[in-house]
Amino acid sequence: MDKMEVSECSIFINQEQEHAQQLTSSQIRGGVTVAHTTRRPIYKVQYTSFTLKDTTSMMQQFLRLSFGHTHTALWCSGQCTWLRAYGFQDQFPDVNVQDFYQLRDQSYTSGRLFEDPEFPATDESIYFSKKPNFKCEWKRPREISKNAQFFVEGPSRFDIEQGSIGDCWFLAAAANLTLIKNFFYNVIPNDQGFDEKYAGIFHFRFWQYGRWVEVVVDDRLPTKNGKLVYTRSSETNEFWSAIFEKAYAKLYGSYEALDGGTICEAMVDFTGGVSERIDLSRITQDSLLSIMLKAYERGSLMGCAINATADELEAETKDGLVKGHAYSVTKVKLFDFKTRRAEGQIPLIRLRNPWGQIEWKGPWSDKSPEWRYVPEDEKKKSGLTFDNDGEFFMSLRYFHSSFSELEICNLSADSLTTKTLHEEGSTRWEMSIFEGSWVIDLTAGGCGRFTESFWRNPQYLITLTDADKDDGDGKCTVLVALMQKNRRAQRKMGLEILSIGFEIFHLADPSRTPKPLTAKFLAQSEAVASSLPFINLREVTCRVRLQPGVYCIVPSTYQPNEEGEFIIRVFSETKNNME
Repeated sequence: MDKMEVSECSIFINQEQEHAQQLTSSQIRGGVTVAHTTRRPIYKVQYTSFTLKDTTSMMQQFLRLSFGHTHTALWCSGQCTWLRAYGFQDQFPDVNVQDFYQLRDQSYTSGRLFEDPEFPATDESIYFSKKPNFKCEWKRPREISKNAQFFVEGPSRFDIEQGSIGDCWFLAAAANLTLIKNFFYNVIPNDQGFDEKYAGIFHFRFWQYGRWVEVVVDDRLPTKNGKLVYTRSSETNEFWSAIFEKAYAKLYGSYEALDGGTICEAMVDFTGGVSERIDLSRITQDSLLSIMLKAYERGSLMGCAINATADELEAETKDGLVKGHAYSVTKVKLFDFKTRRAEGQIPLIRLRNPWGQIEWKGPWSDKSPEWRYVPEDEKKKSGLTFDNDGEFFMSLRYFHSSFSELEICNLSADSLTTKTLHEEGSTRWEMSIFEGSWVIDLTAGGCGRFTESFWRNPQYLITLTDADKDDGDGKCTVLVALMQKNRRAQRKMGLEILSIGFEIFHLADPSRTPKPLTAKFLAQSEAVASSLPFINLREVTCRVRLQPGVYCIVPSTYQPNEEGEFIIRVFSETKNNME
């Protein structure tokens, strides 16, 4: 069959006849919809304006390759980055896939520096709604500094200083990333620079919904009066952080798309971990210390912030903290101390302001008198410095009372490495992952308030068999994370983040429980845990301790018939089985 233009093509697999017409009415276009109406999912594959050689056989091949297991959904927007991420370049030979090594060789051989056609040096790469109040001039690093380097004496958390866009959440996460070198070089490969084979092209890797995506960019950067507008290094000839930010902007469509976010969103994109937000007003100091020490020992990444109203954003408190601003947590440690009257240990938290300045002025700040009670060898072992670099210590007590929320990115087997930040013997979470979607009139049932439709939402069974090893109460620690897909990249299309959440139900007698759970069963059952309240974040999580047994997780949007795609991940300290 010759090439043909396909305006829309749909194929149904494992289709339940009673739902066929409903699925046909789905409004999703240009992607794959997966509807879990029964134990067997329904797949609807649609393409808009793709050129295919043989439509039917191509679609069948696509399904065969893409759905190796039965709980997969993916969004194919038609952008090369996504096609490359999911490995479909072989199925779509007409799509121009950016291969870093091939493009670098071509540019180097031709003597022409690479110019990225997918993310051009134009205004559309900077903004989609808010035009900046300056005239941007795009310059390459060697036009900014004669001695331009990718790294100066290796990567450091002090290489990152925020520019004129509100992406402190991304920069705080990037500072944490520098602390774990094997993670860092997975995201920012060490096979590029301004020396051998320099061709104006760089590449980076980001975790996106269960897969690692490579993003290629050129090194033309936005400047004003010859200086970088956005992220820069404290070393004026170091450019890894600026080019890294550009790659992240490309991933989401523009620099403006990075304006506003949570630290965990970026930390998850860098590691494949799972995020967790803790309201510090609802937790005791003892519980907070236990969570933070355990997270730090496990190599989890952490950040924090002080809530602020619109009028208080980036306002400095009298103690030197900034409201509505993201900080990196770079160390959690019990320090030995000794005074004339007492001796023991005190929990201290080290934080960094991505501005590279403005620090805490209270107890245990730089050069505060409390440090004289800490032995000199303890200070040296902790790498204690008192530079004006945005990094400082504060006690757990003041951390707990000063900050509003703590964000933790827990690492897992999906996070790629066997080493952690601190000790090779540290433990990691076990993880199960599934993908699905909410489809109008089919699997978008809304939250539990809507009793007649709630049961239509996707349902996932999880079996917990072994209790935690060290806690002694016979329970399992479980962290459930629900993440909606692609919403930041779709902001320029007018799509906002949905309010999402989930509920967890215990199945006392699984063999006699209807599958899927019915409206009557759910109405008569009380959830043992939930992610409440529903909130418009990319990812919502719930940490809970449960007895071994069988549970059902029901993810949903707040309102019925809100359409979107998601992944759901379950982390536990011991192995879990999910279906």
